[in-house]
Order: sequence, then structure tokens, then C-alpha cells
Amino acid sequence: MEPWFGEEEKRALIEYMDSGGWLTEYEKTREFEEMIGDYVGSKYCIVLSNGTVTLFTALVAVGIEPGDEVIVPDFTMIASANAVVLAGAKPVFVDISPSNLCLDLDLVGQAITPRTKAIILVSLNGRSPDMHRVTDLAEQYGLYLVEDAAQSLGSSYKSKHLGTFGHIGSFSFSAPKVITTGQGGALVTDDAKLADSIRKIKDFGRRQSGVDFHETMGYNFKFTDLQAVVGIEQMKKLDWRVQRKKDMFALYRHALADVPQVEFVETNLEDISPWFIDILIADPQSVGGFLRERGIGTRPFYPPIHSQPAYGVEGTFPVSDYVSAHGLWLPSSSCLSDEDITRICREIRAFFGSR
Repeated sequence: MEPWFGEEEKRALIEYMDSGGWLTEYEKTREFEEMIGDYVGSKYCIVLSNGTVTLFTALVAVGIEPGDEVIVPDFTMIASANAVVLAGAKPVFVDISPSNLCLDLDLVGQAITPRTKAIILVSLNGRSPDMHRVTDLAEQYGLYLVEDAAQSLGSSYKSKHLGTFGHIGSFSFSAPKVITTGQGGALVTDDAKLADSIRKIKDFGRRQSGVDFHETMGYNFKFTDLQAVVGIEQMKKLDWRVQRKKDMFALYRHALADVPQVEFVETNLEDISPWFIDILIADPQSVGGFLRERGIGTRPFYPPIHSQPAYGVEGTFPVSDYVSAHGLWLPSSSCLSDEDITRICREIRAFFGSR
């Protein structure tokens, strides 16, 4: 993956600097927030300094406290769990479904205890489980639903944008994402009280910047107008990039369709714009090494969080163990040409002896 900037971002930054902008969060940030909120269909959007901070802020806003438990999928980027720990709560890991690599909803009820207060639903690579069933589960058990949609800008479930089903949805704008501001993240919600809480948490607990009256505990998680200027230009390109991601996935899938050793996760490209190209194979290390010798970069899947030294949680997680051992991310930059993808697939076919 790689960020993709053009002359538009350069010109916008120069114009902003020439205008005498102070760089800190101000009018350009509000404009960026409005663009994101309009795009996903949420009443309120608040941008913050990075994706991990958005998850922490969302958890604090819904009232997560030390001693609480939060359901987290065992297979996800580790920030999903780290945000829970940062909030003083305990992440409770649940295995994933092989059909979409997201939280296995059949197992969630078994993990809920009297201390469970929320579910973090990660829509991994733009895919999701039945989101209506997720919201029903949260309502049934009286839990808050926080959507970690860091990898899902541009992806929907039955025409409703991911990140907008729960009480709060989180997006990330780190460098590899479909749009980037270098670092940064956004929270979206339709709840005015939650939006108000988020704004105070990100700005030292005060209702108005520059007025040192602090209604609650808060921090400095503010964005910058400098980032927003880049983000605004990136948002103007988002529709094209979302479609390009779909086209890339379709091309990879078509070019490798007759290679039986390569398995693609089921992906409905009507709704899903995959952030990266992910495959399951018997020996990712060998394939990755073969491609690296030919100048093609790959990356293995995340390790299951329960197995990470930072956590070391005992338990049985057969699906997350399996996909971690067999998953490989292929080149996924929006900058790739169709010819690049055809060459990559040709090399994969050569590894497996296919022509």
C-alpha cells in the first residue's frame, strides 16, 4: 500500500499557507468533517488525531470504565483491543467467522458477562457480518455498539454505509488507507449527546476551544487544518478510488480463478470496496518469498491478538489461528495499473506451476 497525492493536494496546501492559516484545527477541519459526514450519511462527524484515539474516545463517550469488559474480534489490527485497555477496560476476544473474517456472531453471547458493556465490531477490509443481527444483539444485551470501520470507508451493508449502524462509528486516515491525511481518524454518530461528549473529550473536556472551563476530563486529540486541507482534496477523489479498489479485486480474482491453491474470501463488490487484496494459501511465507525475489511486495495477515506477547490470552480460536497462518496480502495500491496486476498474477501462477 502507499499514499497517493497529486498536484491538487500540493496546490491546496500552498494556497492555505499563503492565506495565513494557523495550521491548527479550524474552518478547514469543519469542512472536512462535513464532507465525511455527508459521504457516510451521519448527522455528526468529529475528526481526531488518529484511529486508535477515535476508538478510545468512542469508548469513553459511551461510558466505558475500569472493570468493564468489551467484546473484540480476535483477528483484527491490534489497535481495536489496545483502545479498550487504554480506557481501563478488559478486551474479551471472540473468534471470527470464516465467511467474512469478522466477529462470529454465534459466539458473542457465550462471551458476555455482567461486566460486558460494549461490542467493538470490526468491518475487516470492508466486509461485515449481518449488521442488523449485530444491532439486535447489542440491543438484546443492553450493550453499546462501536464500529471499527477503519478499513471500510466506501463500503456498505445493504446500501447503508458501514460505521453508521452502531452508536458510534470510527474511521482511520493513516497512510495506507483509501484516503489519507498521514495520521487522523473520524467518529460519526447520529446521537447529539454522544457527539457533544466526543467534542469535549478531544479538547481537554471543554465545550469551547480557548475557554478554559473544563466540564469533564478530556485530552488533546485535536486535528489540524493542514491535514484537513489534504483530506478535502483526497475526499474529492474518493468515489474513483472506491471503484478502482473494486475493479482491482475483480481483476485479481479473475486472473487467479483457475489456480485452485488460491482462495479468495467471499466479497460482494456491489457493497464492498476492499482496502487490500487478501488471499488464503497453504504457505504464505514461500509465496511471499518467491514474489519478493521478483520485486513484488506482500505481507502476511495479522497474528491473532490472543497470541500476541502483549496479551498472551489462553483460549481456543481456530478460525483466527487458521486465517492468520494462511493469509497473504497482495499489492493493493490504487496506483497499480491493470498491467501491474496481470504481472503479479502471472508470477503467482508460475509459483503454482499454472500457465
